[in-house]
Amino acid sequence: MESIIMNQFLYLSFFLLAASAVLAYMWRDTFDAESVQGTRVLITGASKGIGEQMAHHYARFGANIVISARGEDGLKKVAQKCVKLGAQKVSYVTGDMSDPADPDRVIRYALDKMGGLDYLVLNHVGNSYVEFWNRDPDHVRTLMQVNFVSYVQMTAAALPVMEKSRGSIIVISSMAGKLASPYVAPYTSTKFAVNGFFNTLQHELAIQKSNVSVTIMILGLIDTETALNKIKGFSSMTAYPAGEAALSIIKAAATRQKEAFYPWFHYFTCLFRDWFPFIKDLMLSDLKKQ
Repeated sequence: MESIIMNQFLYLSFFLLAASAVLAYMWRDTFDAESVQGTRVLITGASKGIGEQMAHHYARFGANIVISARGEDGLKKVAQKCVKLGAQKVSYVTGDMSDPADPDRVIRYALDKMGGLDYLVLNHVGNSYVEFWNRDPDHVRTLMQVNFVSYVQMTAAALPVMEKSRGSIIVISSMAGKLASPYVAPYTSTKFAVNGFFNTLQHELAIQKSNVSVTIMILGLIDTETALNKIKGFSSMTAYPAGEAALSIIKAAATRQKEAFYPWFHYFTCLFRDWFPFIKDLMLSDLKKQ
């Protein structure tokens, strides 16, 4: 019996060691900041939060940036900061992604301003509530336009140009699109749609031997003001820094990763969710009204 236990222990130790080696190789930092210098970047949802932090990082790396959001005042402030941080050039354009005409308009503006596109960062999200679904299908329909359909529209408009530049599309998604959670049914549905569509697009681009890469970034809870205000009274989960999340996104796109996670441990959350269903129950135990 002791020999059997010892053998099992050795097998497990070997497996863990091999897995650690593979993950260390997969997650090694190969990012070269100079590869981003001078690139042409369009960031949506960039007036605050993660989008703002991404704009700041790209500015420090010396990129040429166009930022977009609904509010002009916020965009002006971000653009001014980006100039101070070292961006080669910064422009901004307002856009309401609930208007089906605006996604194409924003892409055209960026192409006119920069003459091409190397990175398309799809980061914008519509306003949604945190509560039990109130049986309002119109809200779901509107949120789908903002959080999903507009992503598809912008991708369709940008793909021909990005094929020439060997560009990268960065899709900001969420653990809500991997793990269904209560209180956010409309938002969760949009993120499942985003993950499904862009994962399929990755396969199709690979079959076509396209020059364009698609990076799907899966985020956990980030400490943006908007996110923290929404979950107040519903969750005690730890929120992680928006600045670190933004840098992780930029690195994943620059190294053309198919899928990346921030915080990193959510990779294992998704890996084990089907193997050990009780993990989901443990996570959801934090999602309750105080």
